[in-house]
Amino acid sequence: MKNQHHSSRKRHIAKTITWRMVGTIDTILLSWLITGDPLLGLSIGVAEVVTKMLLYYLHERVWFNLNLSKEGEILESRKRHIAKTLTWRLVGTLDTMTLAWIISGDPMAGLQIGLAEVITKMLLYYLHERVWYKSSYGLTKEREHGYE
Repeated sequence: MKNQHHSSRKRHIAKTITWRMVGTIDTILLSWLITGDPLLGLSIGVAEVVTKMLLYYLHERVWFNLNLSKEGEILESRKRHIAKTLTWRLVGTLDTMTLAWIISGDPMAGLQIGLAEVITKMLLYYLHERVWYKSSYGLTKEREHGYE
């Protein structure tokens, strides 16, 4: 049991890092496009690195422990990935809007960046989930089939 939890945390940390790289690049580009200021875009993207990594890791742990199962087995399907996508996007968008507002000093900039991210980040997150679903990195033998 201890090895299983260690393996899942290792996987969640790796997923957190890869998602944050994708998400940060997206945030920087969108923030730059919306504000017209590349330095402001970079500032918003960098600020998100810490908050989003913590929030993403916690989101992964919640979903790992969430029992949406049939007969004691974790329900693994595209529906689960879509549900994870939606819940993560809600958390992520609120974080982006708040940080963009604070850093830019403009609540409308925060709102515009957050709304733009809803579309780009949901697509990117879903693709990220599908890639990780195909990977057995960080899984114990008994968990390799039907994890994410």
